[in-house]
Amino acid sequence: MFDSFEKDYEVCNCRKVTLEEIEIAIKEKEAKTLRDIQDITSAGTDCRHCIFTEGDFGKMKKKIYCKDILNKVLNG
Repeated sequence: MFDSFEKDYEVCNCRKVTLEEIEIAIKEKEAKTLRDIQDITSAGTDCRHCIFTEGDFGKMKKKIYCKDILNKVLNG
């Protein structure tokens, strides 16, 4: 699902958090929830549009969300 994105793709524009940083938080720092990702990376702590589709009220919709990355990494 995320193979088409570069590791430096910015998932959270407010905090400049990349796809790779979120994956590291999940794989190496054992983030199990969206809250864990926020605590470890600060992604989704400002406008919150990058957390999940339902919360994206921005004019430009995100291409991937923290929730999708979490589910993909944890569930394969």
